Amino acid sequence: MANFARANLTTLKKTGSYYVMHITVAWLVGYAVTGSLWMALTLSLVEPTVQAFAFFFHEKAWERLGQRRAAKRAAAARRQPLLSR
Repeated sequence: MANFARANLTTLKKTGSYYVMHITVAWLVGYAVTGSLWMALTLSLVEPTVQAFAFFFHEKAWERLGQRRAAKRAAAARRQPLLSR
């Protein structure tokens, strides 16, 4: 688990800050709509928690996509004849 955390530290930090921001916004909106602090708190914890997990995997997918694109560019550059460089 420690290796996982170390390998994904930046994404985990971004996910954590996104989670706090999302809960705060959801709580404020929930309170504005319901007028109840407890209902707003309950609503604000469910949806952002699911979103935080989704965000983490979304970031990892984009990271993988960027790595694939970089590998394709590097492979294409290696295939070019020396005269055209």
